[in-house]
Amino acid sequence: MSKAKYGAITQIGLVVEDLDTSIQHWIDMMGVGPWTVFRNVTLNGQYHGQDTIVKMDVGLSYQGDTQIELIHVTNGARSPYLDPAGKPLAGLHHIAWLVDNLDTILATATSDGLKIVFQAESPGTRVAYLEADGEPGILFEFIEGPSTAQLIVEGIAATRNWDGTNPVHVIDFAG
Repeated sequence: MSKAKYGAITQIGLVVEDLDTSIQHWIDMMGVGPWTVFRNVTLNGQYHGQDTIVKMDVGLSYQGDTQIELIHVTNGARSPYLDPAGKPLAGLHHIAWLVDNLDTILATATSDGLKIVFQAESPGTRVAYLEADGEPGILFEFIEGPSTAQLIVEGIAATRNWDGTNPVHVIDFAG
């Protein structure tokens, strides 16, 4: 019986400086694909209690049942993806769990001592990043959204059947 409080880890997130180059490295070096790229994503949220609007491009693929998320921030808004000088915090950024009820999970996590750093939403998805004393440099993310859950199911299936063709599918939210 697992004692994992939030279940299996759903996602490993990395901040990258060049999304297209990073995706190509994951394809060439690790054989991970296919990728779904979301261009011009906007997250409206709060970072350390202050309102912010983060713009980014995101690439998603899978290794087994674990989602690999590559994040390229495209604006300089204060966020958990940039250092205080506005430089990307490139590298491993967070691990995440898909949850049914974000508010309930946040109540549990904060009562256990985790601290909310960032909360945001986009159409159909709500997220929160938390940090823990003694775990510097890594954030813990909780994601709520039925459309996100469906995207994950479809992404895992696409990865299992991927023959190397059509390695990148782009969805652009501009306009």
